[in-house]
Amino acid sequence: QFSFSNDMKNVKFHWRGLKSMRDDYINRLHGIYQQNLNKNGVEFITGTAEFADKETLIVNNKKFHAKHILIATGGQPRMPQIKGIEHCISSNGFFDLADKPSKVAVVGGGYIGVELAGIFNALDVDTSLFIRGNLALERFDGMLAKSLDKEMKRNRLNVVKGANIVGVEKQFDGTLRVELENGDLHGGYEKVLMAVGRAPLVDNMNLEHIGLSTGGSYINVDDYQNTKTPGVYALGDVCGKVQLTPVAVHAGRRLSDRLFGNMPEAKADYDLVPTVVFSHPPIGTIGMTESEAIEKYGTDKVRIYQSKFVNMFYGPWHELPEEKPKTSMKLVCVGDDEKVVGLHCIGMGCDEMLQGFAVALKAGATKAHFDRTMAIHPTASEEFVTMAPWGLKEGPSPEVARRNLEALQSQKQK
Repeated sequence: QFSFSNDMKNVKFHWRGLKSMRDDYINRLHGIYQQNLNKNGVEFITGTAEFADKETLIVNNKKFHAKHILIATGGQPRMPQIKGIEHCISSNGFFDLADKPSKVAVVGGGYIGVELAGIFNALDVDTSLFIRGNLALERFDGMLAKSLDKEMKRNRLNVVKGANIVGVEKQFDGTLRVELENGDLHGGYEKVLMAVGRAPLVDNMNLEHIGLSTGGSYINVDDYQNTKTPGVYALGDVCGKVQLTPVAVHAGRRLSDRLFGNMPEAKADYDLVPTVVFSHPPIGTIGMTESEAIEKYGTDKVRIYQSKFVNMFYGPWHELPEEKPKTSMKLVCVGDDEKVVGLHCIGMGCDEMLQGFAVALKAGATKAHFDRTMAIHPTASEEFVTMAPWGLKEGPSPEVARRNLEALQSQKQK
């Protein structure tokens, strides 16, 4: 069922079997979406659209008129302009691989690069991840980036740091060789996958005709998804705000509420957006990093709570504790009330636990709220509500309480 052979003495993974299952699943999803569109009376038109004017689109030489037009065409993988780029694949090409490659190079230290390198490595592919900086996911909280770096090393994923790729060359034996700016050469790769960012799909739409010149970049919108052209809206990856599928879905719902649901002030809230990186191990994060909080509020206003431990799942494993996978967690708190403005975790289950904590942060939770919340044992998530020291902001200390009482008594005597 999961594309492994039934011979437990010689377990092998079947890439083609998994790809077939994945393709079937995606096709089934497409069918479900099409059925839902049909049930709701939505006409589905396949083709490339371009603007004739701000209320008219041309698709397949046919004109379509509407008072409201939404641009939500998403993005596409960005391929760097280097020599030999024709030998490389993008993240889209990953899903087209019919067979498991023996050795791959993944270029890019963001979400996609980290996730795909982790998948390759976990499926026993000789994998190298090329990143420009010293750490993958450098824009994330430092604890997350450093912890991930250690886990990738522990999992024997080769990370090539400070790597600026200037070319890819195909060798006589059919393998690919990567050339770096510093002259280093890395070869023997069956595939080189580029994951260096995404570009908005805005070309050939004739946006200039309606005053939306983008120069191939993102479409500017206000808080309500309005472009500068009345009646034309944009959301999702074409805007470049927060490029996550649920964010685009949420923005679309709120725009529909505003235009057709009698909710004139409805808009997407882009503050405190939770996100997960399906790395190995997974990452869950929401809000400010420690450095961002210090930069905004100052060191004296920021308090950090951290924890690092071995998930109980690995408890019975016959390994040294230092060799077992670790889970790391952090709370970033600010102000006298220790409002939680950032929550970050990496380890088993962090992808699943984040959603509930995201609700707490949106509601303005403080460290005291976390401290007063009963732990669920045995779970990893209980660590967030048992981080020591606890109870610091439950109320005034005994000394402060004594001084307050004395001051109150003194005022009464006067």
